[in-house]
Amino acid sequence: MSWEQQGYSQQGYPQEGYGQQGYGQEYGYSGYAPQPYPQEYADHGHHGHHDYYEQGVPDATSPLPVVEPEPEPPVLDAPADAEAEEEKPPSRPPGRDRYFDTLRAVALIRVVTYHTFGWAWAGMVFPSMGIMFGLAGTLMAKSLERPAATVIRSRLRRLLPPFWFWGVFVVLAMLVHDWMPGWQIVYWVVPLGDPPGNAWGEQAWEILWYLRTYLWFVLLSPVLLKVFRLAPVPVLLLSLTPIVVFHFLWEPPDDRLGSALTDLATFLFCWILGFAHRDGVLARLKPVAVVVLSLAAIGFGGWYALTHQAETGSYDLDDIPLAQAFWSAGYVLLLMWAKSYFGIDFAWLTRFRRTDRVVTVFNSRAVTIYLWHEIALILAVPLIDQFWNVPAFEKWLPLESQWFMFGVGWILIAVFVLLCGWVEDVAGKKKPQLLPGGRRVSA
Repeated sequence: MSWEQQGYSQQGYPQEGYGQQGYGQEYGYSGYAPQPYPQEYADHGHHGHHDYYEQGVPDATSPLPVVEPEPEPPVLDAPADAEAEEEKPPSRPPGRDRYFDTLRAVALIRVVTYHTFGWAWAGMVFPSMGIMFGLAGTLMAKSLERPAATVIRSRLRRLLPPFWFWGVFVVLAMLVHDWMPGWQIVYWVVPLGDPPGNAWGEQAWEILWYLRTYLWFVLLSPVLLKVFRLAPVPVLLLSLTPIVVFHFLWEPPDDRLGSALTDLATFLFCWILGFAHRDGVLARLKPVAVVVLSLAAIGFGGWYALTHQAETGSYDLDDIPLAQAFWSAGYVLLLMWAKSYFGIDFAWLTRFRRTDRVVTVFNSRAVTIYLWHEIALILAVPLIDQFWNVPAFEKWLPLESQWFMFGVGWILIAVFVLLCGWVEDVAGKKKPQLLPGGRRVSA
């Protein structure tokens, strides 16, 4: 049977469920059943953001969009006992935090999983976008120890080239499919607003809300950080006020401005939470207060999502900005506070060479994975359709299963990482690599 016969759309998703627009068209999260809409992500676009969480390495980047490739390890002389050397775990750059690296990698995996299966509960199990914005906020606070203009320029340099490279293919494909752009095409140069497109390419470009939101947070961070440091805890708590106002008192307009305002308000707490982590504010909070506030926020977000399904047809957090804001706030607060309070670093990960390398690749190629994952899922459908023409494949392969599409999608994502990931190295002024994290050994 073909995908159409199994009830799947041309994008490979069930005809029911995935067609919903995450965060709704009115919130600019079209299709991430969004972030997920996607970002999701740019650094989310966004999904994405990914640099080194270092105590001394300058120019760290962010969680989704901007990923700072790991510095190449020094060339080592080949040891006499090569086999013994092979057993040693690869050295890790000083200051590298594998806890944050692992969170980012899991967030990207969750984004791809959500876009494959459309599970409404996925955002509650692991709110990827809130986590990535929290990590980005921490990196931004660290980077702003340098002049703000230099930091913003660095972020733009790392984010925009991978976006432009990806955008060339998407824009040309839409032009071939009868898209007639207007002046709004400038948003394909600098995505301060949602880039325009036609319905044919919507599944590919709808994830750009994350890059747009990330970019605005980067531009606003110098001011946000100064305000935060005037009264850290009050400002952190009050950062949930905008989404409450937008939901109950004033609804933003249904346009690019309204979408940007809603997304910024939804994840403002998570971004400022990153400031709080970087400045040591979280480590000074009493554990009881943190746990109570976190569980209260998670409880309210979950309650609101479950009791307002009639308005959106689902309890999916991506369709309900207010619930998303509070659920992500409580969840990310626990993760960031645990990091500060218990000193979690996942240093043991370096003992598992292959797993550690996978985490490294995900972090150094986060922008590539975020931008290209939807295209990989789109291409997986016609590719699997061709498998039906091979009798052996039809008999022995689970062509009807979404899990099979999930696997094919990841194979295609790996291909895009190999073919396109080098753009992130060039954007970061690094020597292009096929796959980051390898070790060079000279005789």
